[in-house]
Amino acid sequence: MGDIFVTGHRNPDTDSIVAALAYANLQNALGERSYKAVRLGAVTDETARLLKRFDTDAPPLVKNMRTQVADLDYDRTPALDRSVPMDLAWRTMRDVGAGVVPIVDEDGKLFGMLSAGDIASYDMQTIMQNRIDNLPLFNLLSVLEGTLVNELNCAVSSVSGELYIALPQNYEDTALTNPDTILVCGDQPEIIDRAIASGVRCLIICRATLKPEWAEAGEDVCVISTPLSARRVSRIIYQALPVERIIERKDIVAFHLSDYLDDVREIMLKSRYRSYPVLNASGKVMGTISRFHLLRPRRKQVVLVDHNEAAQSVPALDQVEILEIIDHHRLADIQTAAPIRVRNEPVGSTNTILTAMYQERGIMPSPKIAGLMAGAILSDTVMFKSPTCTKRDIAMAERLARIAGVSLEDIGRELYAAGSTDGKSAEELFRADYKQFHIAEQNIGVSQITCVDADHLLSRKDEFLSLMSRLKDKQEFDLIILMITDVLQEGSHLFYVGSDEVIRQAFSKEPKDHYLFLKGVMSRKKQIIPMLTALWG
Repeated sequence: MGDIFVTGHRNPDTDSIVAALAYANLQNALGERSYKAVRLGAVTDETARLLKRFDTDAPPLVKNMRTQVADLDYDRTPALDRSVPMDLAWRTMRDVGAGVVPIVDEDGKLFGMLSAGDIASYDMQTIMQNRIDNLPLFNLLSVLEGTLVNELNCAVSSVSGELYIALPQNYEDTALTNPDTILVCGDQPEIIDRAIASGVRCLIICRATLKPEWAEAGEDVCVISTPLSARRVSRIIYQALPVERIIERKDIVAFHLSDYLDDVREIMLKSRYRSYPVLNASGKVMGTISRFHLLRPRRKQVVLVDHNEAAQSVPALDQVEILEIIDHHRLADIQTAAPIRVRNEPVGSTNTILTAMYQERGIMPSPKIAGLMAGAILSDTVMFKSPTCTKRDIAMAERLARIAGVSLEDIGRELYAAGSTDGKSAEELFRADYKQFHIAEQNIGVSQITCVDADHLLSRKDEFLSLMSRLKDKQEFDLIILMITDVLQEGSHLFYVGSDEVIRQAFSKEPKDHYLFLKGVMSRKKQIIPMLTALWG
C-alpha cells in the first residue's frame, strides 16, 4: 500500500498547512504506516513566514487525487531483455502465468511485447521452413544445454543454415557435407568426421561419446555436444532464436505510472490488446496492466484536516478513500462509503484539537512542530481576538509555546508583519484564503485577508470589486464577499458583489457602494457564514 495523504483545504491558510504537517508527524511517531502531509494550493506569505521561522519546508503540492496507474495492483511481470531465447521467455511466461511479457533494451526501456501467440505462430512457421539464420551461439548452447567441443579454436558467434538430421540410411546425402547446414547427429562418428572435414559450419552431436580430435575442429566450425535427443534438438533449436526477432513492436499502447485511470480506461476500450506495459517516468518497464485491474482499483487514502466540505476539498474527492476527518468547522456535505473516524470540536483552530491528540497519545511534539502549531492557533484565532477563540485555544497555544521556547507575542508580530501584501496582485491576495459554500441553494464565495493595517488594501477597492464581479459571472455564484480583517481595529471591512438586500438583512447594517465595516466581526466561520445561513434558512 502507498502513503496516506493528509491534506487541508484548497487555498490553504496557516492552520490548514500546519495541521497536515502536525497530524502526519503524530501518526508517523506512533509507528503506523507512512503518513504524508500535502497541500492543495499555494502557501500564503503568512504561512511562509511561519514555516521559515521554524525551518520547515511546505508540504508538496498535489493538484488532484484522481486514481492513477501507480495506485493499481498491476502485474509485476518480468521484463525480459530482447536478446533472451524464446525458450527462456516461454518458460518464464509459464512460471508466472503471464500471457504477455514486455521486452526491453539494455537500458530497461520498452522494446516490444511478446505474447504466447507470437511464439506459437513462429513455431508453426518452422514446420514449413526449417532454415535458421544468425542464431547467436550463446542462445543455442543455453537452449540445448550444450557444451562447445572445439571451444579453444571456435571463432563462431552465430550460426546459420538449413536444419538437417543425419540418419544411417542417408550417409551419401550431400547435405551432410554442405557448409550451409546445421547438422544434427547421434553416435555416428563416421558422419561426424566427414562433416567436420567437409567444413560443415555447425554440428550438433546428441548423446554420443566424443573423440578427442573433434576438439581440434577449425575456427569456422562450431561443434556442440548436447545430452538431448536428436528429435528434441530438432524441435527446440528454433526456440533458441532471440525474442527480438518475433515480437510486436508497432503501435504498442503503453501507460505510465502517472496516467489517470479514467484516461486509461478510455484508451483500453478503443484497443484490442489483452495486456499493456506500465512505464515509470524515465520510460523503464515496471510491469503490465490489463482490463482486469480496472474492475476494483485501489483508491488513494486521505485524512482531511481543517475542513469537511466537498467544495473546499481535494479535486476528484469521489475517487479517494477518506479515512478520517479532524476539523473545527460546521458539518457539511462530505459522504463516505464506510464508517470513518471524525473529530469535530468547537474550538478556534484545528491545531488545538491536534495538541489534545498529542497529549492523549503521550507524544511530545518537537520544539519545531510545537512552534508551528502555536503559530497556527494564533493565526486562526487572529491572536485570540476572533469570536471563535476559546479558553482551550489559549491554553494549548501557551503550552506549545513553552515546548518550543518561543513568545506568542513575537510569533504574532511575525505572522501579521506590515507590508506583507505589497507587490501582490488583487487576485493573488483574494485567492490566498478563498472558500466556497453552498447554503440553501445559494452558491457563495468568501475570501479573507487578515492584516494589521487595512488602509493600503481598502485603497484597492476597485481592483477587488472588478475581480469579484468577473468571478461571480464565471462561476455563476449568487454572492462573492471579501473580508479584510484588521487585527488592530478588531473588525472586518467587507467588499461584496451581489444583492444589497442580502447584505442588509444578514448583517443588519446599511451597505454603501458594495462596502460596509463590521465592528467585532473577525471570523468567516462563526460570524459571516452563520448570518447568511440564518437568512436563507
